[in-house]
Amino acid sequence: MTASCLIPHIVIFIYRFLCERSGVMTIPDIHPDERIDEINEYISLIQKKNGLTFTTDAYLLAAFVSGHNERCADLGSGTGVVSFLCAQKNKAGTVYAVELQEEFARLIERNAALNSLSNRVIPVCADIRNIDRSTTGGALDAVFANPPYMKKGAGLPSASEVMHCARYEENGTFSDFAKCAAGLLKKGGSFYTVHRADRIADVIGGMRSAGIEPKRLVTVYPDRKSPPNLILCEGKYGGGEGLRISPPLIMYTTDRKYTPELDRVYENCSLDFIFEKGGVSD
Repeated sequence: MTASCLIPHIVIFIYRFLCERSGVMTIPDIHPDERIDEINEYISLIQKKNGLTFTTDAYLLAAFVSGHNERCADLGSGTGVVSFLCAQKNKAGTVYAVELQEEFARLIERNAALNSLSNRVIPVCADIRNIDRSTTGGALDAVFANPPYMKKGAGLPSASEVMHCARYEENGTFSDFAKCAAGLLKKGGSFYTVHRADRIADVIGGMRSAGIEPKRLVTVYPDRKSPPNLILCEGKYGGGEGLRISPPLIMYTTDRKYTPELDRVYENCSLDFIFEKGGVSD
């Protein structure tokens, strides 16, 4: 093993030793195909080296969740990053992290232990098409979802079944996610989602078909010269008509550095500023 390969193992060893000595948290064993990634100064995640990992989309979704929501669900939770960020930022009291793939449901459980959030982030290994309020012990204040972006049968298949399941609508369309959210939410509860910009019609149509009225929309652009590639949408279950659209969120400058707005998102894990007057620079 080379010196460069030893460095991550040494870092993990020191990290585990210090945390266990301090009694702050118990560090689960790390498998050879895994690594620990720092999401921010408070949250670290065990992730597969060649599998489903944390993305900018997930961070933007967590930032988009607004206010404090006591009881929540995270549909298609993956490694649990949105659940952990929302819990750490006090945007969520308790989160039911729903994940179909058993391997990742177990990973959520381990990540909850890693971040001392086992009492607040509860993994649920289930198909979102088969859960209801009995799964969560009653109605919820908020539901968030980072669903598969690609329609079933579109494009080339992913290299692994795990990645294919995460990227393609093999186990539920966006409408299925919206119906699930509607079945879990109390009246007036919020559904937050992130999706590809070219599927905005599917998002708005799916929400409305489920009785969720779109209320806030953010369009995300890679840079000032490119079309939008993402949207963030919040809907209210049983809400009235009226959609508020923010100024665009541009992620990168011409020299591929973060814009001041994206820096602000990463610093505060919040997008509330973008709806405020003067929240976006020219």
